[in-house]
Amino acid sequence: MQKLILVILSLLLIGCKKENPVAEPKPKEIDLRRDSTSIAFDSTVVTKKDDATLTAFYRSYGFATVWIAPAERKKLLELLQSSEKEGLFPNDYNVKKIEKLEAKVNKLSDAEMVSYDFLLTASIQKYIWHLSNGKLDPKKIYRDWDLKKNPIDINALLHNGIEGDSLAQSLESIKPQHVIYQSLKQALVELDNYPKDTVKTMTFTEKIVRGDTSSIIPSIKRRLIIWKELAPMDTITKIYDKKTWKAIKNFQRRHGLATDGVIGKGTVEALNFSPIRRKQQVMANLERWRWFPRDFGDHYIIVNIPGYYLRIIKDGDTIERKRIVVGKAERKTPILSSTFNNIVFNPTWTVPPTIIREDLVPDATNNRSYFANRSITIYNSKGAVVDPQKWNPKNPRAYRYVQAPGYYNSLGVVKFNFPNHYTVYLHDTNHRDYFGKNYRSLSSGCVRVEDPLPMAEYMLNDSIKWNRAKIDTLVATKKTTTINLKQKIRLHQLYWTAWRERNGDLEFRPDIYNLDEDLYQKLRK
Repeated sequence: MQKLILVILSLLLIGCKKENPVAEPKPKEIDLRRDSTSIAFDSTVVTKKDDATLTAFYRSYGFATVWIAPAERKKLLELLQSSEKEGLFPNDYNVKKIEKLEAKVNKLSDAEMVSYDFLLTASIQKYIWHLSNGKLDPKKIYRDWDLKKNPIDINALLHNGIEGDSLAQSLESIKPQHVIYQSLKQALVELDNYPKDTVKTMTFTEKIVRGDTSSIIPSIKRRLIIWKELAPMDTITKIYDKKTWKAIKNFQRRHGLATDGVIGKGTVEALNFSPIRRKQQVMANLERWRWFPRDFGDHYIIVNIPGYYLRIIKDGDTIERKRIVVGKAERKTPILSSTFNNIVFNPTWTVPPTIIREDLVPDATNNRSYFANRSITIYNSKGAVVDPQKWNPKNPRAYRYVQAPGYYNSLGVVKFNFPNHYTVYLHDTNHRDYFGKNYRSLSSGCVRVEDPLPMAEYMLNDSIKWNRAKIDTLVATKKTTTINLKQKIRLHQLYWTAWRERNGDLEFRPDIYNLDEDLYQKLRK
């Protein structure tokens, strides 16, 4: 009986076989963002969020959930987690909440899944904006900040990243590409790897020179060991020895201090920065670089205000570097981008309102020879010259004060104009000795340039009409002459206090306007 059943089954199987067997076609890969597993929702659900960018995103996807595939959610979460490498805070992008929801994603209801999808999209949109323009708006923090926002279409970038399966690459394209930003990101990692710092804050009492003995020398040596400026030692003495002196000189060089080996107030202040504080400073600088323009142009002059220098850059190469003097803390040099339009030789100088109020009035009230000593002519509202003895100090704004051109004019013999909202410019100076100082935050807001005539010749770029000999001849006449520039040269007056040199050294500069700590604290909130 069993044999009969087996025979019958065999015949049935043979009968079921196709004469020309064909391999079954492979099922098409399903686009999980758009298939039936995507959850549709009423448009009012997202419009209630009162987020135009979020609403526009879901409108383009037919008001349905987008982050369906677990692999895509994982990539998105990893991107948000990596925000720490950019000097940002992952919790700003709901990372912990996303991790918890992802852990129980299979238990979420449709309504909860829609809300989760909103959270993922809103978080990545926020991160995209922060990468492209910073977490904070500098114009809401500072009055002397005039940079345009970097253009970004958040949803277009997000859509291209999703559809092209290259979200990480899309985000990479909007980050600052400047070498300083990239090197500061590396510095964040390095600063986390420094030894634990238990050195207490040191108090400066008096200058210490090589060979001296001081109670703070052991703390200084420990801090130098932490910074790897000094090799670890078995016994730490109070003597300022040769090895420590060499380490101090290198430390001073990296921090923009006079490399004289003398431990003064500035050196102690810099030594009081632990790796943790320096990391916070780097994070503040990374935020500023996100504010800065992405495209500086092919030909530009870049000013680093706390670095006290400017560089002329053309096609990526540094043509020249010059020392500068910048505004005092109470008269800050503004942060801006513009384009040079003309150069003025033998400029006159019209005294600005701040200097009238804070300098001219107090000094000239007590001594009317103030005007003659500075070659300043007083004009009334009708343009008539006013005798200094008849000048009314109680109504100083009723006059215009103009300093005659010449070598001792406050602007020196040349100034470089560019459109801006602060009435500032680059210029020569009558205080040329200031460039020899280490601390050069000394002006009233404009940037003073050391030996500016070669820069003027370079910018005019006309070896026939405006070579150096002809410029010198013009300067000697003391005749005010304005020359429009033919070539387009951009200007970027910026502020950064940390960077890495080509030799690998991590450099810091004193935060002359006290911006870093405040900015870091605002970033944390």
